[in-house]
Amino acid sequence: MSKYKIMKDSIGEIEVPADKFYGPQTQRSLLNFTIHNEKIPFALISAIATIKKACAIANNKANKMDERSMKAIINVCDMIINHELDDNFALSVWQTGSATQTNMNVNEVIANKANILDNTLHIHPNDHVNMSQSSNDVIPTAIHLMIGELINKKLLIAIDDLINVFKKVISDKTFDIVKVGRTHLQDATPITLHQEFSAFIDMLENNKQIILESLNYIYQLPIGGTAVGTGLNAPKGFDLNVCNELSKLTSYSYKVMSNKFHGLSSKDYVSNLHNSLKLLAENLYKIANDIRWLSSGPNCGIGEILIPQNEPGSSIMPGKVNPTQCESLMMLCIQVIANNYAISIANTQGNFQLNTFMPLIAYNVNQSINLLSDGMKSFANKCVYGIKPNEKRINHNIEHCLMLATALNSTIGYDKVSEIVKYAHKNGISLKKACLELKYLTSDEFDKIVDPKKMC
Repeated sequence: MSKYKIMKDSIGEIEVPADKFYGPQTQRSLLNFTIHNEKIPFALISAIATIKKACAIANNKANKMDERSMKAIINVCDMIINHELDDNFALSVWQTGSATQTNMNVNEVIANKANILDNTLHIHPNDHVNMSQSSNDVIPTAIHLMIGELINKKLLIAIDDLINVFKKVISDKTFDIVKVGRTHLQDATPITLHQEFSAFIDMLENNKQIILESLNYIYQLPIGGTAVGTGLNAPKGFDLNVCNELSKLTSYSYKVMSNKFHGLSSKDYVSNLHNSLKLLAENLYKIANDIRWLSSGPNCGIGEILIPQNEPGSSIMPGKVNPTQCESLMMLCIQVIANNYAISIANTQGNFQLNTFMPLIAYNVNQSINLLSDGMKSFANKCVYGIKPNEKRINHNIEHCLMLATALNSTIGYDKVSEIVKYAHKNGISLKKACLELKYLTSDEFDKIVDPKKMC
């Protein structure tokens, strides 16, 4: 048996692997774009299959598609979504900017597989599977669906889990310990460890709300715009019917985008959503970096917290343990921030009626959501859950903090307090001793005012 079958499209004949269900347009893309190894993510393929399913139902309601064809298309769409046909989807990200070849990849697989399952059918990739559609409205709609699915089923869960781990960790009474605050990397007035970590929780909670607000725009779909936004070849009400079906299939409330010319030519809703991911990445970087610094040492760094020792940290220095979870999270945050720049530039390329950088946008937003989701899960489970205060080091640092003198400002004034601090630092003595030697306060007066706990 031949390893290939001869198939034909508008350009001519081409050999296609006999064991694959895709057709000539997919094969031409595989041959023309052998560029590195970045492939269209399955999450986008699954979203396109979901759209094809909804469109088949909408076309049937509009009396454009018969019942048997609709059911056959739905059957293969379900097979795709359930990963039964994964080896048919291997197109490069670096293809046509409209991702037409990816849309046709799905169309061809659905049509050819359906015809094999029922040889009495004659389903055509363009005429039936792509009925009332264009790649130009399918792909942006699929990007929105992919984002909605990944954000709801992965990212938001990971954010909540990380928040809950932080809350559980700081609920321990040991986190009420008073420690040195720091500004400009220098000693500042006291803060409790609980207060310091509470900022992390609030950042993440606000990031979640910003993402949810951005997601409201993603729930608007340009499907039904077909080639340029006019809706050519789509029946009246098709857009609304497809959105209703997609809402049923996904359990999210999708609605028709008010201006489909906007939806096809601009990816600003996706760029806006990714901006919210960038903000999350920025905060996660700050959180991981703070924890990395606070745990530095163990003897020659700040060393105010202890983190889990998950693996050896050096191939040459025995016993060394590094903040690897922090470093991992920080690296992926940098990647997300870089992805945001790429998406921003790609969004500018909506020349006239179509953005032609959509594979890049889809690939980067998919990668960002997965990186952040997996990264937060690993960080929560392998680092945050095991954080403990190093009480001995914290107490030592607070006892030697010259900025405790700030509490004296309202009693003896800024200038005299500055003199006390400089005198103590120069002579290597405590603030109290400096204050007494300069004869600004008595011992009892100093103790009454300079109480680290009250300063928090």
